[in-house]
Amino acid sequence: MFVIEGRPNEEGQKKPIKVWLEGIEHLDANCLEQALNLADLPFIHKWVALMPDTHMGYGMPIGGVIAARGVLIPNAVGVDIGCGMAFLRTNIPVELIRQCTSSQGPLVKVISSNILRDIPVGFSHHKEPQKSACLDGLIAPGSDFTREMDKHPQLAGSCFPSAFKQLGTLGGGNHFIELQEDEEGRLCVMLHSGSRNVGKQVCDYFNKLARSLNKRWSTRVPPGHQLAFLPVDDEAGQSYLRWMEMSLTFARENRQAMKDTVKSILFNLVERHTGFNNIQVDMEINAHHNYAALETHYGETVWVHRKGAIRVQKDELGIVPGAMGRASYIVKGLGNPESFCSCSHGAGRRMGRKKALSTYTSQEVLRELADQEVTLATRSTKDIADESPLVYKDIEDVIKQESDLAVPVLKLQTVAVVKG
Repeated sequence: MFVIEGRPNEEGQKKPIKVWLEGIEHLDANCLEQALNLADLPFIHKWVALMPDTHMGYGMPIGGVIAARGVLIPNAVGVDIGCGMAFLRTNIPVELIRQCTSSQGPLVKVISSNILRDIPVGFSHHKEPQKSACLDGLIAPGSDFTREMDKHPQLAGSCFPSAFKQLGTLGGGNHFIELQEDEEGRLCVMLHSGSRNVGKQVCDYFNKLARSLNKRWSTRVPPGHQLAFLPVDDEAGQSYLRWMEMSLTFARENRQAMKDTVKSILFNLVERHTGFNNIQVDMEINAHHNYAALETHYGETVWVHRKGAIRVQKDELGIVPGAMGRASYIVKGLGNPESFCSCSHGAGRRMGRKKALSTYTSQEVLRELADQEVTLATRSTKDIADESPLVYKDIEDVIKQESDLAVPVLKLQTVAVVKG
């Protein structure tokens, strides 16, 4: 970890930037500029923290963590509010699904294709509304949230009722469902998804509102920094907080719904084709990596914004996925206060999507996966090069750089991947 001295603000104060990398030469210039912009903010508590997977985002770097006094920053949470990971470990031997062949082909391919069949990916969604404890409770007569919907009818109209059809859907980009193998040969499931269009609508709406209010208040936060904020004790700040929490709950339920679908497919096919019927699950995790939460750090209660970072308090388990077809990790937190008890949320991109598509071909990615004996299930391989393993940082380096933040407890290798 190294420290960058921030720029002096109007009061002459300098908030530092702590970076969990070997040196500044490993930090992209655009990412550094965004971190300096964050450090300029008058309500930043202590410092800005950048995880080893950090790279440029919109307004705030992905892989960034800040603690803010009394304000929420929509772009420091991100457009996919509640984006995160889910994981489960079973006692199913991976060799069972690798060696078994059904009438439809190798079992690992049948499982993957059934997941792709039953879980909408990309821009697809369910044809019929899904049952949702989260959404049903929000729109029920007398619900406290109905007042929020009345205050923000445009936002409510863009989020509901389409959210009911998006529940249990994966999305595209870097969202995935993987079958994985741990070091003892057990079959695991890992998936990455968030609040779908709901979170994006909430972020865009409140970021626009924050920009308008900040202009009216004549704040010294430059509009070009894309870091418009909402005071938590303001009516608009309270509304954003409620809509953000709604998005977080929806994102968690979305991942849980997909996890339940995958478990049903996996258990049914394994029992039917292998006779292995004493299936057990001994570890499950479902956690966000795009959110803000009220926490206490260095004696002050602050709003910790984690954008592409996970909370790892002491002994808390977290998920750090690698690039497609590469290793992933389950880690245990060390509760390091310097990172506000956070660590990386993945390998982190080292190349943008447009550059990736112009640098690598789909054929190269398919050969890479074939060489690793990874089964791929996807609707189209047309744009798969933007998720080439070569456009991501080395997950081993990422884990090494944050050894004072979290320690690995499980190393996982990809068996099959379902992509949007």
